[in-house]
Amino acid sequence: MKRVVLYGALLALAGCAHEGYLRAPVADASAVPDPKEDRAVYVGLIQRMQQEGAWYASLAHIEAYRQRYGDSPQLRALQAEALRRTGQTEAATTIYRGLLKGPQAAAAWHGLGLIAAGAERPGEAEDALARAVALEPLNVDYLGDLGFHRLREGEGAQARAPLAQAAELAPTDTRAVANLALWTLLHGEASQAEAIMRQAALPEATRGEIYRLAGSLRNARPRTPPARGNASGVAEAPTAPRGAILAPPSMLQRFGGPSATPQENTP
Repeated sequence: MKRVVLYGALLALAGCAHEGYLRAPVADASAVPDPKEDRAVYVGLIQRMQQEGAWYASLAHIEAYRQRYGDSPQLRALQAEALRRTGQTEAATTIYRGLLKGPQAAAAWHGLGLIAAGAERPGEAEDALARAVALEPLNVDYLGDLGFHRLREGEGAQARAPLAQAAELAPTDTRAVANLALWTLLHGEASQAEAIMRQAALPEATRGEIYRLAGSLRNARPRTPPARGNASGVAEAPTAPRGAILAPPSMLQRFGGPSATPQENTP
């Protein structure tokens, strides 16, 4: 599979598929709900597969659902996400673009933003991720991805608001808290970062990765052209080197394609 940059927001190490243990696999990924059961049960099964990283199995079930019940915007959004996660970005992009004016518009903009970020198209990624947040301002994942994208692009001042909002909206979400602690470290507030991590009871492995990532970001060379900065032309925060590992090895990536499965821990 194509090697991709781990480009997403710092993913947590301790409690969900974004974190450092792998959830138990779906009990039976080949199971198909009884036709008499509500369609929502089948959609729930597909969503559970995706939450647990069974992207290929979810694609098979999406097609089975479509043959049995027909199509829907929600189903197409699930399909696009699975395609993106398995590296089929062109097919995912086509579906996402078809969803931009419907009820799944926020998910579509988010997916397009992640694809653009993984392809090193930062301006396009910023626009799409910001549109997703504008449509769903309470979505913690969207906020986190927008904030980390800005942080990686050297826009620390602009990254602060979405990262802080994500952490305040979901104070028990390890990923959101870790991102905020990372931002705080990068801006020279080590004691505050420690307080954030201590209050959230982040595992030692997560804390160590936050410090490691902060060091990588500090030591990175600015991108070319330079990231947008303040009035003096200095970027608000350092950027990560191309190809840098921006998440611990045992974590599910958000930006990128094939290596976004829990089974593939090395970018």
